Amino acid sequence: MFIIRRIYDDCLPADRVALEQVRKILKAQFAGIPPRDIEGLGDRLRNPFKLGFRSVLLVAEKSHKEVMGFALLLHEPVLHFLYLDYIAAATGKTSGGIGGALYESVRDEALALGCRAVFFECLPDDQASVSPEKYAANSARLRFYERYGARPMVGTAYETPVSDRDHSAAPFLVVDPLDHLEPLQRKWVRNVVRSILQSKYAYLCTPEYTEKVIRSIQDDPIKLRDYRYYKSVPSHRLAQPRKERAALVINDRHQIHHIRERGYVEAPVRISRILSALEPLDLFETKRPRERSLNNITAVHDPALVSYLKKACEEVGEGRSLYPYIFPIRNRARLPKERSILAGYYCIDTFTPIHRNAFRAAKRAVDCTLTAADEILEGRRVAYSLVRPPGHHAERDCFGGFCYFNNAAVAAHYMSGFGKVAILDVDYHHGNGQQEIFYSRSDILTVSLHGHPKFAYPYFSGFEEEEGEGAGEGFNVNFPLPESLEGKGYRRTLRKALASIGSFCPAFLIVALGFDPAKGDPTGTWKLNSEDFRWNGRLIGELGFRILVVQEGGYRSQSLGANARSFFLGLLESMPR
Repeated sequence: MFIIRRIYDDCLPADRVALEQVRKILKAQFAGIPPRDIEGLGDRLRNPFKLGFRSVLLVAEKSHKEVMGFALLLHEPVLHFLYLDYIAAATGKTSGGIGGALYESVRDEALALGCRAVFFECLPDDQASVSPEKYAANSARLRFYERYGARPMVGTAYETPVSDRDHSAAPFLVVDPLDHLEPLQRKWVRNVVRSILQSKYAYLCTPEYTEKVIRSIQDDPIKLRDYRYYKSVPSHRLAQPRKERAALVINDRHQIHHIRERGYVEAPVRISRILSALEPLDLFETKRPRERSLNNITAVHDPALVSYLKKACEEVGEGRSLYPYIFPIRNRARLPKERSILAGYYCIDTFTPIHRNAFRAAKRAVDCTLTAADEILEGRRVAYSLVRPPGHHAERDCFGGFCYFNNAAVAAHYMSGFGKVAILDVDYHHGNGQQEIFYSRSDILTVSLHGHPKFAYPYFSGFEEEEGEGAGEGFNVNFPLPESLEGKGYRRTLRKALASIGSFCPAFLIVALGFDPAKGDPTGTWKLNSEDFRWNGRLIGELGFRILVVQEGGYRSQSLGANARSFFLGLLESMPR
């Protein structure tokens, strides 16, 4: 079995490994390809319009990251066509449906990009001009493409050798109309051919040769060769845009953290309501969380806090909860000895309990978030860590706001080893945890939209003038918002927040996602509806970054599912192809 995925650049280790395998296939299958084209493949992806086209690379990959084949495409966004530059299977992998799966993905990609046709070259199936061995191979290739309605354009000089001294067989220009019923008009095709010859073959084709080929295209609409290998138009599936599924990692131990007390809104029903709304969409691929070392947590949290939470939760009796009630002034030399008193030393409020299973559930939430982060690092475009308890109020050495470990911050620190990271917190409450943890760092931008601290928890942070310090000055951005707010006003500020993220140009975007801006949420005062969440998702997706979404708040169970569904529909439908 294999999957087909798109590689956007060579920034991630997994993508660099895949690109090296693609280079080996290019060297093995295309003897005449210039070495600079092979070695410059990563540069073409990083600088997509370097050759006048946007390069798109699809790879067929086994689960253990073995590249079985690839297709390299050139997208022209003004004329709306796709040029198939190379398509090949690895040596010894020509069977098993790899070529067919890759070409169908090429067609899907073309449709998703709004292209009118796919163009590519094939050597002729003309017995008079090629050897018997090449004739058999060329015929098989053109027969394969004819299954999809793709046939050579006829009545033009495209097959004319560039030089009189060149006596080798020139290729056909093959056209796949992508099942569109409208004929391709001469003027448009002339512009397409001009673009191909002037951009891809600029080093080879003289202006005189290019104009000769352009003038030779006389039929309007253009004509394709009659079906040679099929008696009638072949029957095949109608091409549909290829859907890239997001990874979904669910905290499979969140139910153990169930505080059965009146008014404790951070309940297991939150996960089930969101999950029941997302499952029918077929937009996600569920991934099992992997156990991770505590070192990932102590990289951003004080080891003393981690040790305290572990021991205190173990010592609380079954079915009991310990709430902080005394808050000692922080004196490192004179820490309280009683764990019940020490709770107030490490906690910022009176409503976040020490519970028998709080540590285990919070640790598993971190495991899930790092598993989702790995999906991004391995080339996935979007991953969602659906977890509770949440994490964005947990600072380096204290917990609170239902949060014990800062899931988003742990992931951001982990991913920062591979490139710059931006955290966008769209929970109703200020993301004080990320702000405090990264306040002096310039490689991680923290941005938060939230209710103004004069009326909203946590009250002591989230002011506009808090911009970072030292190396981190200017890399913390707060947008405190008024107590009464609807979707349109929220989006005005969200656009400003996204502009600051765009200027930072991160390799990865982490969205600390809260649904408590929703109308009727028991912890908020705003009035966003499901359509507003769809708009928010769409605006975030349009940035085009690799996105890790981490679940934070949202406590109105009646609307949680609808809002989650709308947000992810907006996010995934707007991601640039």
